[in-house]
Amino acid sequence: MVLDLVGIFVFAVTGAIVAVRKHLDLFGCLILAVTTGLGGGFMRDVLIGASPPAALTDWRYLTVPMAAGLLTFFFHPAVGRMENAINVFDAFGLSVFCVSGALKALEYGLGPLPAALMGMVTCIGGGMLRDLLAGRVPVVFRAELYATPALAGAFIAVLGIRADLPGVAVAITGALVCLVWRLLAIWRHWHAPMPRGNAAV
Repeated sequence: MVLDLVGIFVFAVTGAIVAVRKHLDLFGCLILAVTTGLGGGFMRDVLIGASPPAALTDWRYLTVPMAAGLLTFFFHPAVGRMENAINVFDAFGLSVFCVSGALKALEYGLGPLPAALMGMVTCIGGGMLRDLLAGRVPVVFRAELYATPALAGAFIAVLGIRADLPGVAVAITGALVCLVWRLLAIWRHWHAPMPRGNAAV
């Protein structure tokens, strides 16, 4: 629960930073913070039939992203200067959510590949919704590798569970693969392949 809420908080801060930079008001800042923090998990729960979504059954899931939004809105100059640290914490949140999302999907009867995809959706869904609401191309399509490490970490955890390996061990392994890959992508500026030549058709 603590790791879950920390991840939600960091994701929500990234959403609130986007809102501030888009010159949105306090309400817009809170909406983007909550959407970024909870959107991925909400989408996963709806898709796998976990009703009502976890974000609606525990008051902490709503309170944490709202607190992150308020903190960022009122102290955004200081928060903005911590963006590099936020990116690192975001990588930790990504690694936790890809595994927890995939394992929850397994519990609801999904196969290995769909469960791994749900792990990835848990990580990137909120950020994609945030960017669409903010009127920009989702960062996951144009920044350093993000979705790929999440999918890899989720798939490793799912395969380990299906092979009857110890749950804690496979969860940690999947999370570490995602975390290391994502941090290396930030450090080395790794991107997915881009189309070559003239884009005009």
